[in-house]
Amino acid sequence: MFNIVSPRAALAIAAALCLSACVTLPPNHVRNPQDPWESWNRGVYRVNDKLDRAVALPVAKAYVHHVPEGIRTSVTNFFANVSTPGVMVNDALEGKFKHAGSDLGRFLMNTLVGFGGLFDPASSAGLERNFADFGLTLGHWGVHQGPFFELPILGPSTVRDGLGKIPDYYLRPTSYIPDDWVVGYVLWLPAAIDTRAALLPLQPTLDQAFDPYAVIRDAYLSRRAYLVSDGKISPSNELVDPDADQSPAPGGPSIATPPNQASPGPGAAPQAPQPPQPPPP
Repeated sequence: MFNIVSPRAALAIAAALCLSACVTLPPNHVRNPQDPWESWNRGVYRVNDKLDRAVALPVAKAYVHHVPEGIRTSVTNFFANVSTPGVMVNDALEGKFKHAGSDLGRFLMNTLVGFGGLFDPASSAGLERNFADFGLTLGHWGVHQGPFFELPILGPSTVRDGLGKIPDYYLRPTSYIPDDWVVGYVLWLPAAIDTRAALLPLQPTLDQAFDPYAVIRDAYLSRRAYLVSDGKISPSNELVDPDADQSPAPGGPSIATPPNQASPGPGAAPQAPQPPQPPPP
């Protein structure tokens, strides 16, 4: 019987491809101290970018062009609701019990009144959408982020945030669905497409950047520092394209300033240019 490759198998394949994807940096290249593995990271980014432009980007454009906005918003709401239990647990682990209570109220209201999360009555009721993950929880308790690390398919991360994805996986209700590839793809594909579609407004900026890898890396690190510090560390107003004569990257402020809350898709305002992180099957 023909078996379709699962997302986890695809991740393993991409990791194997990326192992030989290192690039040689020019001798006069100024290294970012937060990116000691830059040669390997750039190689992985190059593979990720080719996969994105060959598959994810055209599919996301077709999705936005052909699927009505109301349906796209419902898809976004559904997957945001699925991620809420994990946000609630991490808020509690950080000692933000008021946020955790709001998360619980959002999840119950959107699940019961919002038809399984397809609608978002909780926002209309004044329950704020929060954002938290285990990487941020570790950072809240003083764990250093470690070097920047470009993950195959999943995109920019750090050592701390990469390790944090493991408990985040088990905090999502979808991880407890029996291992059936049909169910896995029914959930994974629309989530991945919706997440990539939410980043489309940032694509022209990246296309114009002299060094899109550095733009994405710096935006990711800036946003995570902002979130870990609960807004105490403010990102700069402009991102700089390091190898483009120190000129501001086009559209810098729209990238450098992170949102106050996350909207992973996944009808929501676009966030920092962070390649999509597909949910587990």
